[in-house]
Amino acid sequence: MTMKKLVLLLGLISITTNAQVLNNKQEFTRQDSLRGTNNEFRNWWDVKKYKVSVEPDYQSKSIKGKTTIIFDKTAPQQSDLLQIDLQDPMMVSAVKLNGKKISDFKRDGNVYFINVGKNIKNTSNQLELEYNGNPRVAVRAPWDGGWIFAKDEKGRDWMSVAVQGLGASAWFPNKDYLGDEPDNGMELEIITPKDLVGVGNGRLVSKKEKNGKTTSTWKVVNPINNYNIIPYIGHYVNFKDTFEGEKGKLDLDYYVLDYNIDKAKSQFEQAKLMLKSFEYWFGPYAFYEDSFKIVEAPHLGMEHQSGIAYGNKFENGYLGRDLSGSGWGLKWDFIIVHEAGHEWFGNNITEKDVADMWIHEAFTAYSETLFTETYYGKDAASEYVRGTRKAIQNDIPIIGVYGVNQEGSGDMYYKGANMIHTLRTWMNNDEKFRQMLRGLNKEFYHQTVTTEQIENYIEKFSGLNLNAFFNQYLRTVKVPTLELKQNGNKVEYRYTNVVDGFTMALRLKDSDITINPTTNWQTINNSTITKAIDVTINPNYYINSHIIY
Repeated sequence: MTMKKLVLLLGLISITTNAQVLNNKQEFTRQDSLRGTNNEFRNWWDVKKYKVSVEPDYQSKSIKGKTTIIFDKTAPQQSDLLQIDLQDPMMVSAVKLNGKKISDFKRDGNVYFINVGKNIKNTSNQLELEYNGNPRVAVRAPWDGGWIFAKDEKGRDWMSVAVQGLGASAWFPNKDYLGDEPDNGMELEIITPKDLVGVGNGRLVSKKEKNGKTTSTWKVVNPINNYNIIPYIGHYVNFKDTFEGEKGKLDLDYYVLDYNIDKAKSQFEQAKLMLKSFEYWFGPYAFYEDSFKIVEAPHLGMEHQSGIAYGNKFENGYLGRDLSGSGWGLKWDFIIVHEAGHEWFGNNITEKDVADMWIHEAFTAYSETLFTETYYGKDAASEYVRGTRKAIQNDIPIIGVYGVNQEGSGDMYYKGANMIHTLRTWMNNDEKFRQMLRGLNKEFYHQTVTTEQIENYIEKFSGLNLNAFFNQYLRTVKVPTLELKQNGNKVEYRYTNVVDGFTMALRLKDSDITINPTTNWQTINNSTITKAIDVTINPNYYINSHIIY
């Protein structure tokens, strides 16, 4: 569920949710750069569609299949070599380009270099890659990535994948680069024993049985990032519903293990509440053509596009806990709300570089607050988001290292959410704030983006000078501090622990009185304010404050 390095507030237990992307890594290798950059082996071709076929073998913990990548040539080739990502110990066994066999392909760590020559068509090239092997097995999915070979409560085979961070190349060959999504979607063919049900993203387009096996083919017509392409395999049953949304009727599909259907029918009613709230705040769901699904998974959860993974035991909270400590987080199902929030931030709007993962996680973490506000009011929502501050570590900056597949701090969740809440408080116009969130999803609809694009849009929309603001919260671990001191019958104030140019205005609690701190001492020019001890800043700003005696 992309809950990387999220601190569980109960017991203050810190969990690092993806061991493959190391936050504290200081040195990077050529392999890191090959994975993390749009290099000369990638930058001249654009993926239009994936066709992925996969057949797992539970007993041997192996998978085999074929990936067909349909791509266009978009720039002059800088090399005869084309890079395909497939992580060891998975292997590519055969390659064809436009129907012709290619024998010249070589492995380099987690990369295959395929000699395609210069005879690449401008459009509709088809690269076929047969693959097989024993994929990395996730031991504690989704906190460590890989293929999941599990058993359900009845001891039956249950399989899926969780590879956000680790990368889709952990199980099938692809262009494992977030900046290139398949413009025309993908097809996923899942081959299973006939007693198992294969569920994928999007819509089921065919189901065939032959020789004791079932082949289920699922199709997505919208762009999709690679780590969201996921097979679910188990003893699933299906039930359906619809949601009347901003773009018309949205099909809802739910797949759960057969013995959980009654619990699911009750708990998943929250999905419609979620969709109503998020379409209000963020704009229409971006994948009506592909439906919306929740699929029970052998792990806690992930934001797999049009088919989110669910493992929250059909109860409210986060495994029955409230991450905020405010009580409001027990009013709703964390996985339904958080993971579905990613349909807007993460799936509709996608980072180009994993260093910018805050774009996914900060807004989605804040979606928890907005859902709370929709159904329990603004005060409840503010209590919720402020409660999550206990999770903030301020260990390393939120933005990671570019070009090496390196994410930033887990603070991208709740420090990020509190940054957004702070900005909203500064704007002091809830409707304008809402239109800004909707505008982001419209402006960057089905796009991959950079932090700078998001920053520039928000700055322009808000009308505020936000350069120092974003530098403060995204690129440092320093929390702005307001210092107050008594000077006779006057109160003086200033900012410390801030970056150059940080000048965010502050409103006093339960008041329209505003002060404009800088790093220089100033005097509060209001006759009603004569004592520093009486100055209380609106608590919805994520800052520190103290009195100097």
